[in-house]
Amino acid sequence: MTVPSSIVVLTGAGVSAESGLSTFRDKDGIWAQVDYREVATPQGFARNPAKVHDFYNWRRRNMANVHPNAAHFALARLEREFRGNFLLVTQNIDELHERAGSQKLIHMHGEHAKALCASCKARRPWREDLSIELACPDCGAVGSMRPDVVWFGEMPYRMDEIYVALSGCNLFVSIGTSGTVYPAAGFVSEARATGAHTVELNLEPSNGCSLFSEARHGPATKMVPEFVDELLSATF
Repeated sequence: MTVPSSIVVLTGAGVSAESGLSTFRDKDGIWAQVDYREVATPQGFARNPAKVHDFYNWRRRNMANVHPNAAHFALARLEREFRGNFLLVTQNIDELHERAGSQKLIHMHGEHAKALCASCKARRPWREDLSIELACPDCGAVGSMRPDVVWFGEMPYRMDEIYVALSGCNLFVSIGTSGTVYPAAGFVSEARATGAHTVELNLEPSNGCSLFSEARHGPATKMVPEFVDELLSATF
């Protein structure tokens, strides 16, 4: 592998699984237990906002008992010590990357710890429960506050910035993703198109594994620190 000057890392639910957070698409994952159409679509929120709030309130409260793992800390170290351009893009809505020390970070699917007003589109940090009785602190609309997360059928955040970074990187690393959720599943093709070396680090081969230049499989807490050690050793 050529020593890179610009790195883009994509993380999915697999990077947080060893911290105790359930993945979504595994046979025992969240969507095997909960119908995503009821809690993760604009239509589901319109039909039954209280149910959607209950789902996300429970997940938000549970974050107090979850902590970053070795993979999160290794990626924060990579950002801190790598001398070139670096961007971490996560599909996760947890804040484990931030708690491990990551700063150059885009949450393309939003964040647990933020709320969005469906009326005025204002967003703000939010750690308390949301409910249909709440009034928006910005516009005063009642019942319009929702989790600031990207639901099925909605456009992920900051895609222009992500594509610019992909077009300029010479190393793209995908960690803990299923390779089935677009547009993130297409990032490897975007990076390959500009000649980047592409690496998959995953518990098992993803749906898009064959698109990567290199694939390494095993637990994130083992694979990611090893890869970061190898990469930083090569760049100094």
